[in-house]
Amino acid sequence: MTGMLADVFFDTNVLVYAAIGTGKDEPKRQRALQLIDSENFATSAQVLQEFFVTVARKAAQPLTVLEAMDWLEEFAQFPCQPIDHRLVRVAVEKSSRFALSYWDAAIIASAEALGVRTVYSEDLNDGQHYGGVRVVNPFTNLSSR
Repeated sequence: MTGMLADVFFDTNVLVYAAIGTGKDEPKRQRALQLIDSENFATSAQVLQEFFVTVARKAAQPLTVLEAMDWLEEFAQFPCQPIDHRLVRVAVEKSSRFALSYWDAAIIASAEALGVRTVYSEDLNDGQHYGGVRVVNPFTNLSSR
């Protein structure tokens, strides 16, 4: 460990693939599970909210609420950035500065607030730096695209 609470920050899609990535997304599910098992990661309240809505409400084959809660309990072992007025303000500023959606900017702001310099995300630009935070797409070179 590098002295930080976590080494990487997981965006919602990493957690979603772990829970419901099947069929063509099986390679992403395997990669996500490997990352969850091997990385000292952090997340945020926003990511956990998005995870729940996606796996229990939006998925083609949704998980039950209890199944989704089991996943959330697993993720509770890792640092989680809460949402407060300061985080919202920083996210709004980053949204404007980097021309990101508010939601993507809140991911960057959460990672930064936790002192994490690497965000694993499929949604943001791979290799892009947003201030002191760099984005890595952990699913690059997988066959499910």
